[in-house]
Amino acid sequence: MFRREFRFRRSWVAIIVLLVMDIVFLIPAISTFQQISGGMGGSNSLFDLVAVLFMSAWLLGWSLAPLVMTSILVVLVFGREVVRISPGLMKITIGLPFIGLTAKYDIESIRNLRTEQPVPKSGKSWRGPRFEFDFGANTVAFGSDVAAEDQFEIESALESAGGKPIRVGDARPDEIRVEWEAPPVEAIEAYVSDPTVADPPAGWLTPSTFALIIANLVPVAGAVFLGWKLSDVMVIYWAESAVIGLFNLCKIAVIGRWSALLAGPFFLGHFGAFMAVHFLFIYTIFVEGIDGAGASGGDLSEVARLFITLWPALLALLLSHALSFFINFMGKKEYQGRTVSQQMHEPYGRIIFMHMVLIFGGGLTLVLGGATPVLLAVIALKVLFDIRAHRKQRARGGQAAIENPR
Repeated sequence: MFRREFRFRRSWVAIIVLLVMDIVFLIPAISTFQQISGGMGGSNSLFDLVAVLFMSAWLLGWSLAPLVMTSILVVLVFGREVVRISPGLMKITIGLPFIGLTAKYDIESIRNLRTEQPVPKSGKSWRGPRFEFDFGANTVAFGSDVAAEDQFEIESALESAGGKPIRVGDARPDEIRVEWEAPPVEAIEAYVSDPTVADPPAGWLTPSTFALIIANLVPVAGAVFLGWKLSDVMVIYWAESAVIGLFNLCKIAVIGRWSALLAGPFFLGHFGAFMAVHFLFIYTIFVEGIDGAGASGGDLSEVARLFITLWPALLALLLSHALSFFINFMGKKEYQGRTVSQQMHEPYGRIIFMHMVLIFGGGLTLVLGGATPVLLAVIALKVLFDIRAHRKQRARGGQAAIENPR
């Protein structure tokens, strides 16, 4: 077997600049991590816990920059391509010494092996002089800073493994495969007109909408029969925002796949910081009350008891959003046509508007001395807004399925 290793072309100026930037970003990350480690052991109040959670969320988002830069540094310093040629087969592995991605090529289908000089400041200029060959309808590049003797070695190995000279010329028709072909007009018309392929927007009493209504009625029952106050309802809806964020993270993972490894932590850091500060605001104003704000410092045992008391509503909301995720997003393939960027921004509009309504109604309830009718009106407005937002998402998902048939 023939084996040849090509190290990536290195720019020591770029490596040094990137290393300096990486260190600059690592210093505040390490400092914040030390603060979090010191604060976790002494967190005995809500204020301390929120401070730790906020710093953790910030660190999660911030750490992506040094993580990416460190990964690039490792690739720049240790990256390489390994070419292996055996009878009938050529393998090119790109990556690090013990990890990489391997592509396999049938030697009989390799054509027009050549050495190419890079266009200055182009996307391939980092390689320097490189090898290229045609394979089907594609051009494959490999090697960095190659020389004439390197091409002679590769050509000799390929001819020896293939049993004949390397082909020159165009590809045969059977070697060109088009993965994505535009469907004929008749197929598009059939797709749009066939109700079994693209269903029209669902009615009001779909299973997910029904579950959403039931989940929103649990706080009503709690307010009427269990004496739940405005503060309890505000905490429930804060928790629903957290549930929305959780399933939005799942949606990002489904849409982005590997790219979600970067987008997910960034969303989690940004959304987590938002939720931590938001809960502190709700607890201070609505649970402890303006007059006694900060009096207890938000004892964590009291916060835990508050959530335990509200478990029926929390469970109902969790099940409602889980049902919508599996029936609509996964079952009806609403992820088709969606991008990670769109999905990252989706929950904020709904959550911000929803909480503006709740805070306005909550302020009115506080002014009126906790009037139950006003509290029920706030819940009713929230239910209507939830249903409207839910149906809007479903309609958008159906339209995406029509525009992006798979």
